[in-house]
Amino acid sequence: MKQMPRKAKSPEMPQTSDLVACDAVVLLSGGLDSLTAAAWAKSRGHRLIALSINYGQRHSVELAAARRVAASLEIREHIILSVDLSQFGGSALTDPTIRVPKDRTAQAIGHGIPTTYVPARNTVLLSLALSMAEARGAGAIVLGVNAIDYSGYPDCRPEYIEAFSKMASLATRTAVEGGFIEILCPLQSLSKSEIIILGQSLGVDYGLTSSCYDPAADGSPCGICDACILRHVGFEQAGCVDPLITRSSR
Repeated sequence: MKQMPRKAKSPEMPQTSDLVACDAVVLLSGGLDSLTAAAWAKSRGHRLIALSINYGQRHSVELAAARRVAASLEIREHIILSVDLSQFGGSALTDPTIRVPKDRTAQAIGHGIPTTYVPARNTVLLSLALSMAEARGAGAIVLGVNAIDYSGYPDCRPEYIEAFSKMASLATRTAVEGGFIEILCPLQSLSKSEIIILGQSLGVDYGLTSSCYDPAADGSPCGICDACILRHVGFEQAGCVDPLITRSSR
């Protein structure tokens, strides 16, 4: 792995819109990014409703983390919805016969689409969040997608979010009757280290989260999958210690 700079500079607070504070549905995965995005939205005055999806992923560790995160942010409503995408397969995260890639260099991650891509996952998740937002009268959806330090997933790109926003403006009663549900992606243009620095400025506890694609039964990260490597590099560049390294590993 290439040598990393000592410390990333502090990012400016993301500005995604002039939307006034409102109820907002946050897609909460239990990972580092979704916690940071949720904390950012809360700091902007949005009243959060959390939605987590049990999509048939290979472990339940991230859902347990999502519960911890929701509790730490004092989110008033947290729904965990089951939509079993493992019936379709096609991903190392939903099909146990497909190997999770490990020991890849930081440079290799982001080139091509890895086997951990879940077919159309963000479209499914965003559609469910859109339904919940309209049913609850929420004015925004918050998610932690990122197009800088990520694993090459096509449904994390800005052009995808823009296209989904356009679809939402055509497909909902809220929009037809003159309202609007905004898709807020405050981390879209931040590196992993900048996300971590932002989260620390918001007082988040990253020890509550889980990023690993293939954790041990006790939740300990494997340390060598793409998600673990990106997380490690992010904390190293941010000049701080990942609180999860104190947990036992395999």
